[in-house]
Amino acid sequence: MDPVTLETDRLVLRAFAPADVDAVYEACQDEDIQFYTPVPVPYRRADAEKFVGEKLPAQWAEDRDYTLGAFRRDTGALVGSYCLTLVSRGVWELGYWAVKEERGRGYSVEAARALCDWGWATLDVHRIEWWAMAGNTGSRAVAERLGFTVEGTLRNRSIANDGKPHDWWVGGLQRP
Repeated sequence: MDPVTLETDRLVLRAFAPADVDAVYEACQDEDIQFYTPVPVPYRRADAEKFVGEKLPAQWAEDRDYTLGAFRRDTGALVGSYCLTLVSRGVWELGYWAVKEERGRGYSVEAARALCDWGWATLDVHRIEWWAMAGNTGSRAVAERLGFTVEGTLRNRSIANDGKPHDWWVGGLQRP
């Protein structure tokens, strides 16, 4: 599938472009993004270049992961990265990270809602899952505002960038 562009009242969600590499690099210097998401640590500019120029276009082409950058309409500033990733037939996972300076303004809920709505309308989806490391209260708040039901905590589900296993929350959203 070719990347799409989605628009909300305050945001434009679009495929990342080479001009976005610096913004992605800067965002991923945030300790929370490096701890709670599977980005390389340390995060180098070359990692942002590979993410934007190679990884994301390949995933769109393979129809397994649809990632869009969310950008403010008023300033053009990067708000975050939002994706739907194929888990199994009819089940997709919503993932996201938000730029530290843009958190707390409702942008993540707005962007994730637009992406989920696109997924319901476009993909063969009956369930969208959300996963977050326990303690990532910002991610959980976004998921709950989107209507996800937190279904449980998986003990020691995954090893984080600190090299230690951590508990994870899991939630689900059913087709409206």
